[in-house]
Amino acid sequence: MTYKKDETEIKKIIPSKLETGFQQFLYKTIGNHIPKSMTPNQITLIGAFGGLVGVICGFLAKISPYFLIGTIFGILCHLICDDLDGYVARTRNMTSEAGGFFDLLTDILHITYLIIALAFSGYVSFGVAIFLVPVYALIIFTSMNYMLYLREFLFPRLGPIETHLFFGVMCIGSMFFKAEPLFSIHKWGVTFGDVFLIVGGIPMYYEMIRLQIQLFRRLSVKDKGEM
Repeated sequence: MTYKKDETEIKKIIPSKLETGFQQFLYKTIGNHIPKSMTPNQITLIGAFGGLVGVICGFLAKISPYFLIGTIFGILCHLICDDLDGYVARTRNMTSEAGGFFDLLTDILHITYLIIALAFSGYVSFGVAIFLVPVYALIIFTSMNYMLYLREFLFPRLGPIETHLFFGVMCIGSMFFKAEPLFSIHKWGVTFGDVFLIVGGIPMYYEMIRLQIQLFRRLSVKDKGEM
């Protein structure tokens, strides 16, 4: 989404070619058919409800792994709406800071509660979930500070599409391996979800730390230039 403050447009930077390609595909296939009466916030709300259904299915997966099919559809719905709300805002001149805040808030809530739901259902241990829960929120927090101080909406190199695909693939693998431990480490039964989250969480932490260090350095240079 494009955000404005004092009539100054924030520069959108997308390092991920996968993200760029996916967005262009959505804009051409779905974006042009969105009703004129639909607002960006309504699209964000649809994505939030889709994500909520996915989270609920994640909790229900404790009963049957096939509920993870609903989680996958919820992830897909949230991903699509997360890109289309910004497209509608920009092309129809309906950008707003409130809409930008709402968009980022739903992103944080969706991923956070999705991880909690998968931990509750036993596909991921709570210890591993605690390791990963903060990282996506910190990435969004860092992105918000890029917007606030540098007037840039900087996507991380591991952006929304990579994150959503990551959890989608994890759900597919969890349906196959279920919540059964693949192996044990000191009485800790390590599931497929545990391995997947740890392997995927390490580069996400790296990206989060890299963005924060880069932001701090750029702000330091900016402070010196304003003295």
